[in-house]
Amino acid sequence: MTFWSLVLSLSLISSHVLALENEPRKGIHLPLVRREVRREGLHKRAGNASIGIGDFVDVTYNVLVQVGEVETPLVLDTGSADLWVISDTCIGNCSSSVPLYPQTTFSPSGLTVQLLYGDSRTGTHATGPIGKDAAGIAGLSLQDQYLAAIVDTNTTVLETGSAGILGLGFPAISVVWRQLIQAQLSGVPTKKGKRVHMDLDYHRPAFPSFDFMFSSVPPQAHAKRQNATALSTPEFIDSFATLGPLFSRMISQHELAQPMFATTLQRDSIDIGGNVGQLSIGELPSGIASESLTWVPLRAYSVAEHGLPPPTDAPNEVYPLVWEIAIDDVYFDGAKLARSALSAPTITLSALVDTGNSLIRGPQDVIASIMDSLGGETFDCSVPHNLTFLIGGKSFPIDPRDFIHQTTSESNEPACSANLAVTDPPSADGFLYSWSLGDPFLKSVLAAFYYGNLTRPSQDPPRIGLMSTVPSDGGERLKQAISAAEAVNAPLAATSHAAPSGTYAASATGVGGVPQATSVSNTNTDASANAARGTHGIVSASLSLALCGLVTALALL
Repeated sequence: MTFWSLVLSLSLISSHVLALENEPRKGIHLPLVRREVRREGLHKRAGNASIGIGDFVDVTYNVLVQVGEVETPLVLDTGSADLWVISDTCIGNCSSSVPLYPQTTFSPSGLTVQLLYGDSRTGTHATGPIGKDAAGIAGLSLQDQYLAAIVDTNTTVLETGSAGILGLGFPAISVVWRQLIQAQLSGVPTKKGKRVHMDLDYHRPAFPSFDFMFSSVPPQAHAKRQNATALSTPEFIDSFATLGPLFSRMISQHELAQPMFATTLQRDSIDIGGNVGQLSIGELPSGIASESLTWVPLRAYSVAEHGLPPPTDAPNEVYPLVWEIAIDDVYFDGAKLARSALSAPTITLSALVDTGNSLIRGPQDVIASIMDSLGGETFDCSVPHNLTFLIGGKSFPIDPRDFIHQTTSESNEPACSANLAVTDPPSADGFLYSWSLGDPFLKSVLAAFYYGNLTRPSQDPPRIGLMSTVPSDGGERLKQAISAAEAVNAPLAATSHAAPSGTYAASATGVGGVPQATSVSNTNTDASANAARGTHGIVSASLSLALCGLVTALALL
């Protein structure tokens, strides 16, 4: 699938910004979408804070992040690890309704970075200088945070109401961190000097390379590099605390009660409502017990698998690269799907859990099998389908309402398509996951991302916890949503929210006690005007039809 530009943009900007009091080592809760906003202040209880953020038609979810002197919405992305924001010096198509980064407090390093996202089918890039500035979220802030001030990009973040990306992945995949380390090793000045570019191919996944760690080792140490197991120095790993991503540095500086965050994502298309969109930093959402989640360990990449070399003082450590977990099996409409024949049988089945991915991406032959079962790329919207992933011995279905998006058939009749796409197969010299579980999956679960011990993962292993939030009558609710739209000859609902500040009120609790969002009727309200006022907006009928093709075509990350 090739990259398409968005067919429209919505004005998604919050008109009021409220500062949060800094409370180290406390859990913080950020609703991704709120329904009721109290502008007089932020709600705090028992050390927790709540603040609303945005959702663009279930394609991207963003949160207000303070970078230097500007607070602007950034996409939440567990599939990457870098913090970048589009600069007001951006060239090309950089018009925006959200604040851009003015660089008035930016301290440049003299390095330029090229950040790549997606795979060989959906590759996008962002380029700009690396430097330092203050950065924070929900009152948690750090000085001297390295970030990229983007001046050139073909991503669609601006069109989806965001000014950049907040990468929530592990330090080892941070291109900014690797480039800073590489510059130090090569003796490149980090104030004024030549620009260093990572050797990256726009047509392949950006799997990290750590070869540079040994390219500048003095000759007397050459013999040590001939050992069967390559070792880095403790300083490389310890640099996570100073040169690493924002969340990694917060963990290293003990800003969080626990080294974790959790998400629930709201549904803003087909049948608006579902879970209250919420990002909880430092702990699980209020009322959710750890034992109610299914916890699974992350895949760690050994040196033989081209992973991060362990330090000399801990040679047996292996490190995670991404939020990747094992999958037991995959089922579609009750039938177990055959394993892909496109990857080596020695590679165990696994998936990346990625908030920056608007689709479910899988092996070409398996996706083709699902499409055959559906009878083609378009099908009847009112027939519920069930795509289920067996993880940690427990079934995690995708809600039938999140499996589809509205489109048109070859005869121009209203129809639906699956939120599925093909991705590259795993390879021996790259990432080993076969699936990427994006927002359709994450709208159907409460997901907890536990970093553990970043420098010594064996002491506190990283893991992901999942709780299914799909109601038992999800299929019936899909049928009701389809019937309601057909009764008034209208397209299926779609809405967007800007990234506001203030508090929200959940309407109820759902499966597992997860707070639920208030449903919104499918009225014909102008989304851009409402979003600019910081309120919810229903996408009009014409815009909703235009968005049908967007959901599949968009390849942001």
